[in-house]
Amino acid sequence: MNEAIRQLEPKEVWSYFADLNAVPRPSKKEERVIAFMKDFGERLNLETIVDHIGNVIIRKPATPGMENRKAIVMQSHLDMVHQKNNDTDFDFDTQGIEMVIDGDWVRAKGTTLGADNGLGVATIMAVLASDSIPHPDLEALFTIDEETGMTGAMELKGGLLKGEILLNLDTEEDDEIGVGCAGGVDVTASGTYTSVDAPGNSKGYILKVKGLQGGHSGMDIHKGLGNANKMMNRILYATSEFMELSGIQGGSLRNAIPRESVATVVVPNNSEADFMTAFTNMKEAIMNEYRLLEPELSIAAVETAVPAVVMDSKDKMKLLRSLHAADNGVFRMSPAIADLVETSNNIAKVMVSEGKIQIDNLTRSSVESSKIDQAESLRAAYELAGYEVTFTGSYPGWAPNMDSPILKVMDKLYERMNGEKANVAACHAGLECGILGQNYPGMDMISFGPTIKGAHSPDERASISSTQKFWQFVLEILENIPEKVS
Repeated sequence: MNEAIRQLEPKEVWSYFADLNAVPRPSKKEERVIAFMKDFGERLNLETIVDHIGNVIIRKPATPGMENRKAIVMQSHLDMVHQKNNDTDFDFDTQGIEMVIDGDWVRAKGTTLGADNGLGVATIMAVLASDSIPHPDLEALFTIDEETGMTGAMELKGGLLKGEILLNLDTEEDDEIGVGCAGGVDVTASGTYTSVDAPGNSKGYILKVKGLQGGHSGMDIHKGLGNANKMMNRILYATSEFMELSGIQGGSLRNAIPRESVATVVVPNNSEADFMTAFTNMKEAIMNEYRLLEPELSIAAVETAVPAVVMDSKDKMKLLRSLHAADNGVFRMSPAIADLVETSNNIAKVMVSEGKIQIDNLTRSSVESSKIDQAESLRAAYELAGYEVTFTGSYPGWAPNMDSPILKVMDKLYERMNGEKANVAACHAGLECGILGQNYPGMDMISFGPTIKGAHSPDERASISSTQKFWQFVLEILENIPEKVS
């Protein structure tokens, strides 16, 4: 199946992408892909370094005639988001991604594709392996754990890289040249609750919210897509008078808009009619609100065995009220850049089980003070319920530099090649450029890439024609890197 992918143009990029997708590479479990990249560099007889955290750096000297150009760093991350549909039987820890061609798109069979950021990695591999592509002195930087903590970028030591220009290949629209991005912080609320015996003469129900599109919690947050955790909480809040709560499992990844949530409740027999009325009314309201945005949305209540214990009623209401109060979605639009989300929050995971509560949020902003304001707003909502709140994994945004020399080169090249101006823009995703800039403050940075849709969801797909366009752009950029300043 993946052999057909290798025949797509540019063959060198798609072939390396197929090689990469044969290697399981979940965030925080990158040992196999680190070894894969180390072996790749060494087989090319290129200087290959694995730093203390697991980042891989491969150095390739300039091709003849390019020695006087500025040295460059081409950078992508090795890890990928692992998401699959509920009915897909797939083990990300042991299996390679199964890819299919669908018109102009390459997608995976029921899982994320890994084009984010695998196509960037494959593009750099193609440049490293080529003996005919002109380029200046080149350092390939493959970072780890971008998706769940930016660990590789944060741990990269200053002075290790020699390049003057960084080309980050992690933007997902081929007409966009990225010059800035949002920072982020993980906001985690945790607590405990008292378990009591489930009431007698009752029925158990499993409540399910599924079929949502999900998507990238930065790039897709402005679309108003459904958040399964928020939807489930609305249902539980509306029916709270008529049921007791046993557990919740909603969402899976901090940087993915949650697509599914499952809760178990216990309904006394004498409250069943009222429960079903309240459930149905809220279900119909949510379905109506999202009928245009979420056509595959499904909300159901399925009878199940009565669990032995439920949450104490007071603890139940503290949980539901805190989640009701917590912000989700766009918090503020940028006043400086049209149509750019400045600050947002994603209520990514809600786990309620065995006396423990954990709520994972990812707050993003291109303005540090606004990021902290949103995080403190969440802290207030959760602390009112008595939960402990921690801020972890904070990383900075990347401030745009509209006077960037490499931006001017790429802007002109794009217009010459495509007959129209590129979209020079900042994005609401968290790119590694802002973090790398802390230890390399003088480096001229830019981000670009092929068109990828549905990142962080099983609907992820990469455009074939866009990858061809992107590859030609890469070749032109490498040939037109400015000369060193004497």
